[in-house]
Amino acid sequence: MTKKVVVTRQIKEEHLKQLKEKFEVFMWDSAGDPMPKEKFLEEMEDADAALTMLSEKVDAEMFGTAKNLKVVSNLAVGFDNIDLDAAAENGVTITNTPEVLTETTAELAFTLMLTSARRIIEANRELERGDWTGWSPYHMAGTDVYGKTVGIFGMGAIGAAFARRLKGFDCRVIYHNRSESKYAADLDAELVSFDELLEQSDFVLCAAPLTDETKYKFDKEAFNKMQPHAHFINIGRGAHVVEADLKEAVESGEIAAAALDVFDGEPISKDHPFIGMDNMTLLPHIGSASVATRDNMVQLCVDNITRVLEGEQPLTEVK
Repeated sequence: MTKKVVVTRQIKEEHLKQLKEKFEVFMWDSAGDPMPKEKFLEEMEDADAALTMLSEKVDAEMFGTAKNLKVVSNLAVGFDNIDLDAAAENGVTITNTPEVLTETTAELAFTLMLTSARRIIEANRELERGDWTGWSPYHMAGTDVYGKTVGIFGMGAIGAAFARRLKGFDCRVIYHNRSESKYAADLDAELVSFDELLEQSDFVLCAAPLTDETKYKFDKEAFNKMQPHAHFINIGRGAHVVEADLKEAVESGEIAAAALDVFDGEPISKDHPFIGMDNMTLLPHIGSASVATRDNMVQLCVDNITRVLEGEQPLTEVK
């Protein structure tokens, strides 16, 4: 019997063709909207594999429905949308897409930092409103990145790639992990406590995976410890942050600004409390969104599914 693969978003024909040559494939045909949960569970009833996104909850209910399931290939380096314990109980292999998106996501983090530091969004809005009246010495004056202290919460591959980019800016790099990062020595980065990271940094980057330990780590207490001129950048997960506390910190001047690619509950609406704030730089979760990187991510998902369904070991299993 031909094995079935469920693909929860549109992918390119070149990748889809690879799957169709060997398997029966169901692909959700809406490029923008996520696959409804009911439809996802329905299609998974007889599925042997799934190519999922962060928008899909791969939980105990799904595993209970998908009796034939062998592998879930998640199009992300993160996998907080997947119940790993339930996967193990049901003998399902879980894979992700590490490494192929590292450099692209680090570039986006660097873009957010520079955009926030130089007040790019605020300046652009002024132009669009027609409010620019001419040059003056401190008009739209931002802050320099060169020579500053940058703190990285989560010095994994992406955090390290971000830190490498700081070398050209002569920055002091500090970081906080549960243990010393294997990348730190090459980057001349110093391991510090979480409080020291907050207190000493001019820019704080959150690039950590979401765990029970890191969830809502950046709350009122954390923002109170940051310097009033500091900028907070988040490319990790939205649930690292208590959003009401961040809004209060930025509005009150406890910190200077924030730049976010992720939110606690996505997508956000035009009525989200952060929308319209001049010292908030907001992006719709595009950290790895270059064409080449997304192609590589999808290809890795396809390769992982094919290998597992053909009895081989996957390339990037989550263990």
